[in-house]
Amino acid sequence: MKRIKGMAPLLLVVTLTACGSAQPAQQAQASSLTWAIETQPITLNPQQWAQNKVRLLVFNQFDALLAKTADGSFQPWLAKSWKVSDDGLTYTLELRDDVTFHDGTTFDAAAVKANLEQFRKPGYNPAVAAIQLSAFDQAEVLSPTSLKITLKQPDGLFLDFLASPYAGQVSPKSLSSAKDLKFGGPDLVGTGPFILDRFVQGQEIHYKRNPNYKWPPAGAGHQGPAYLSELTYRFLPEAAVRVGALTSGQVQVIEGVPATEANLIKSDPDLTYQTALNSGTSFSYYFNTSRAPFSDQRVRQAFREAADVDTVLKAVYQGTATRAWSVVGKASPFYDASLEGTYGGAAAKANALLDAAGWKQRDADGFRVKDGKRLTVRTVASAPFVRDRRDVLAQAIQAQVKQSAGIDFQVKIVDQGTAQKALDDNEYEIFENSRGDSDAGAALNLILPRKGAINRTRFSDPKVEKWLADASAISDQARRKELYANVQRAVVTDTAIVFPIYVPADQIAARKTVQGLGFDPGSGTPRNAYDVRIGT
Repeated sequence: MKRIKGMAPLLLVVTLTACGSAQPAQQAQASSLTWAIETQPITLNPQQWAQNKVRLLVFNQFDALLAKTADGSFQPWLAKSWKVSDDGLTYTLELRDDVTFHDGTTFDAAAVKANLEQFRKPGYNPAVAAIQLSAFDQAEVLSPTSLKITLKQPDGLFLDFLASPYAGQVSPKSLSSAKDLKFGGPDLVGTGPFILDRFVQGQEIHYKRNPNYKWPPAGAGHQGPAYLSELTYRFLPEAAVRVGALTSGQVQVIEGVPATEANLIKSDPDLTYQTALNSGTSFSYYFNTSRAPFSDQRVRQAFREAADVDTVLKAVYQGTATRAWSVVGKASPFYDASLEGTYGGAAAKANALLDAAGWKQRDADGFRVKDGKRLTVRTVASAPFVRDRRDVLAQAIQAQVKQSAGIDFQVKIVDQGTAQKALDDNEYEIFENSRGDSDAGAALNLILPRKGAINRTRFSDPKVEKWLADASAISDQARRKELYANVQRAVVTDTAIVFPIYVPADQIAARKTVQGLGFDPGSGTPRNAYDVRIGT
């Protein structure tokens, strides 16, 4: 790190793009690629992003201000340098001066200011406004290429926000004129390497190359426009259909490779296979403590003990899934490994806990009852968020908790509106979720505080909230890890409000001629197609 001469109060964090190992600009080729994906996006507006698997689509069309690396540091992107004041309240961004949006308008400091202030509009994205931008005070344009951002208090997550899809820069002109701002689509434009020109509901999304692109993040594999001239993503939610499309040559790339097909792909000399763990939080069941029976901690603990997670994961994922022990995913630097092996898979303990909680009787179907009411718990999952055979996983857990402890676990997979209504009406006992935030702290702040945007446990603990607040206010990673370890132990061990199950991972399979595929170093999800090319 270096100090800028004449600016002692400010720390220069990093400077300049177009350096490092990136290859020089190369001649763009006329080539097209078809990629089958598991999940259809519910939005293509980066500032409304919610599905982890949609990151690769977002970063085809939009660029962020910074890029995050695998070691947690940041690199330039649309911002070529930045300075943070010693008190952590002022961020001064120096922007590239050669960037244009797809609609021909200029990317500049005024555009960044407009994008930040968009989140202040009522109802736009209240979760981001309340968490990632909770400390945001104001943005001041110093020049066309210089912007000063002032925070109300230090925020250790702010740089992570600037590197997230939420900081995907949208043309202010299209922000004000898009027909469907919540969804996005072809008329909501960014600065990215591809231009979205067609979306067909239930079928596909099509991009064409941005011929003017010359501003990739510092860690990109080449400079200049993307190699591909056209890019089509087909929506194929059925795993067997995706694999069949790849092996038959109908598509050249797929993501979401099921465990049942992984060995088939690995053994095919014409195909390649890659996988990576996601960052953020593990896939977990969150117990709704505001309702019986999970208002009783003994019942929460019993549910976890009744499920033999190792056996379930082996059956559903055939040894390819990584077991989770904490709400924080194993790929995160904040993961607390001391939780491993501390609970789960003890049927005798589950039954003793339920007996102690008063669920001693059984009905004719073998389910426990108390005061004439069956021990029933429900999960209501939104279909667009179901990935990784989570429906099959739920059925396996359903069978286990019934057999082991007489718990009636009811699984419903419904449309997004129905799922949201169940959550709003508090008509659920289990909320299933994983978050792909590159900094797990952002996810924890959404899920655990009393006023967290997706606090579906309806549980709050002042100590947890203080630890989260303290961790968010500092940039010392070692201290943040200590604070987040306290949080993990509180919610997993002390209160048992969360049941971690597995660490989400992504897989990419492709024809061997497809090169440049890989994973986003910050999130572990498939990266965009900027570096992808078709070779020989």
